[in-house]
Amino acid sequence: MKGPTLNMILFITLLLLIDLYVLNGLRGVSKKWRFLQKKWFHIIWFLCSVLLIAGLITVIYVKVGLTVRLAFIVFFFFDLVFKVSFVPFILADDLRRLGRYMLNRFRKTTPDEEKIQPGPFAIPRSEFLMKAGLLAGTIPLAALKFNMKSGLYDYHVKRHKLYLPNLPKAFDGIKLGQISDIHSGSFYNEKAVLGGVEMLMKEKADIIFFTGDLVNASSNEMFRYQDIFSKVKAPLGVYSCLGNHDYGNYRDWESPEAKIKDHNDLIACHKNMGWDLLMNSNRRIRVDGEEIGILGVENWGELSRFPKYGRLDRATKNTDDLPVKLLLSHDPSHWRAQVLPNYPQIDAMFSGHTHGMQLGVQTENFQWSPIEYVYSEWAGFYRQGPQQLYVNVGYGFLFPGRVGILPEITIFELKAGTAPQV
Repeated sequence: MKGPTLNMILFITLLLLIDLYVLNGLRGVSKKWRFLQKKWFHIIWFLCSVLLIAGLITVIYVKVGLTVRLAFIVFFFFDLVFKVSFVPFILADDLRRLGRYMLNRFRKTTPDEEKIQPGPFAIPRSEFLMKAGLLAGTIPLAALKFNMKSGLYDYHVKRHKLYLPNLPKAFDGIKLGQISDIHSGSFYNEKAVLGGVEMLMKEKADIIFFTGDLVNASSNEMFRYQDIFSKVKAPLGVYSCLGNHDYGNYRDWESPEAKIKDHNDLIACHKNMGWDLLMNSNRRIRVDGEEIGILGVENWGELSRFPKYGRLDRATKNTDDLPVKLLLSHDPSHWRAQVLPNYPQIDAMFSGHTHGMQLGVQTENFQWSPIEYVYSEWAGFYRQGPQQLYVNVGYGFLFPGRVGILPEITIFELKAGTAPQV
């Protein structure tokens, strides 16, 4: 059983245990809320939970409409945030009960203690904790609704050193920028989008990569933003590849010819912006007489619902003499599925696609998102032997919210040699 599959099973089991624990805690909220004790409420509770989990799995592994997919993801996260926020209060009450039980086991209750009665307006501790838990569960939902939108255009520059053992001396110190997953159809604030582009250009990168998903569903989404992204320039070139959303598979077309025309229009958009779109091809970059290779493939995703148009055999053609090869491939699952076992000559691969599911935790030394139960590599650097992968969590967004996983502009400094051991 593969790692992500096993992780997904464990994740689902954990979700169901949380559901059972929260349901049990809800019974202590108030004796006046008798419906919480009813069997029909318990059935509806678990039915809703199972439907949300099944829906989430479906939209991850099966091709469904974009609106349906986003709706399930949003509802799932709101449900998860509420329940997780409620759990600490149930746990506190259970620990209180356990402590009281253990204390009573070692001492007898005195007559005076037995006579103590709560006042007419007193709330039993269990009920108080459960009501506090309900409040704690609703407050994050309100905060989440606010933070989801506030994080959409909160662009962050992440800086890394990319160590390459065979890097020619002329390329040592070169700055490489990466953005990914623009998803122009989701934007609604042109000024904020321009601000992110200006942040990227202030870094004065020598080379820039864009790793796929220019649009959500069709090329016309770029009409308002083509001029903005045309400002993305670099002395050694801007190189791009296609993502799963760049093939027109997420909408219905009036004819096959209309879909083909739209795809050609999207390809032309890259050219109009001055970006060199790599479709199973490669380029040589020369500095002071020395060269490295930039390779790019069409989308290739291990999950069955994603297109597999990437051809590494074509992208690597006539590159054997190049000391360093950098690959643009939108979906990070491509690295473990094909690059590692079959193409040891590829030094580093640059991807996007996951968005970090737009919800999670990222710090300098720790990161977590539910997307890790689907993708082994979903954000940041990964290394196996001499080969490396970097996954950018995206410039844009699919559903209108980001919490903890903020839009990313990545800047690499190319360095000759091996990465220092941490």
